[in-house]
Amino acid sequence: MSVIISLIAVVVVILIPWVGVGAFDLRVLFGIVIPYAAISIFIVGIVVKVLDWGRSPVPFRIPTTAGQEWSFPWIKTNPVDNPKGKGGVIIRMLFEVLLFRSLFRNTRLEYTFKDGAAKIDHEWEKWLWLAALLFHWSFLVIFLRHFRFFVQQIPGFVHLLESLDGFLQLGVLPVTGFGVPDVYLTDLLLLIALAYLFIRRLYIPHMRFISLPADYFPLLLIFSLGISGVLMRYFIRVDITVVKEFAVGFFKFSPKVPEGIGVIFYIHLFILCVLIAYFPFSKLMHFAGVFLSPTRNLSNNNRFVRHVNPWDYPVKTHTYEEYEDEFREKMVEAGLPVDKQIETT
Repeated sequence: MSVIISLIAVVVVILIPWVGVGAFDLRVLFGIVIPYAAISIFIVGIVVKVLDWGRSPVPFRIPTTAGQEWSFPWIKTNPVDNPKGKGGVIIRMLFEVLLFRSLFRNTRLEYTFKDGAAKIDHEWEKWLWLAALLFHWSFLVIFLRHFRFFVQQIPGFVHLLESLDGFLQLGVLPVTGFGVPDVYLTDLLLLIALAYLFIRRLYIPHMRFISLPADYFPLLLIFSLGISGVLMRYFIRVDITVVKEFAVGFFKFSPKVPEGIGVIFYIHLFILCVLIAYFPFSKLMHFAGVFLSPTRNLSNNNRFVRHVNPWDYPVKTHTYEEYEDEFREKMVEAGLPVDKQIETT
């Protein structure tokens, strides 16, 4: 049911600009108003979310470790998995953000039947790690490649990425649409990785059971974004010059409604707007949350550094001496032992 709801939502997202631009010619709305609104929601939403996370108290150091802590010199330590200082934390975060180190070590619990008895098996989730790595890095490269549309002078790193990403020459193949000289590998890898992540949620029973529309919707939305981009590059060609003029004017806050661009461009743009507007309210915010997670961004020095709770406040206490002074007579009457007897005059 969750996947059906998400699929219907994505279809509606595609139909809205198709009808709005194709039937009612609402180019200003879908080309200028909605993109500016989506960017505003994206920026404000992320700032509010990060500030809210920053205000959350973290009185204890709770780094998740997978190695020996620093202690005696004759005990071999793991300075990356169990860092004692900022240097180790930085290296650990680089591995986490760039290579998904924790996901690389992830295992899945499986029950297998062998010799008529159920046994527990731990399966390494290497394909999940590989698909996630391909998806995130491909998405980053595609995003950076799009910088050629945002600025007049194309940066050098964009040319480098395009040459490395498009080294595969498929223009000679007798395949309809692949008449362009270069086929970007990241386009194909992104779609393959998304397809694997989506099928995995449907194929594994317990993953399918716990998956919600919030899990399927971003996958289908990004997949639709990639499909529309591939269609524009290889099959339904659009005027790149007009697209660049529109993009440069848009980011200079002097937008002009592009003329002569098909509906496919507005579908692609509207899907992107929905994605970035939905971003701060979705699970996609893990891209910022990983930097603020106390299980990752803290060193494990609890054994040799005293940490005082910065939010600690003086607690009004009632000592036993004060308690006995208040109830001494009643305690004596009840036959309870007291430290000080009642003074007699």
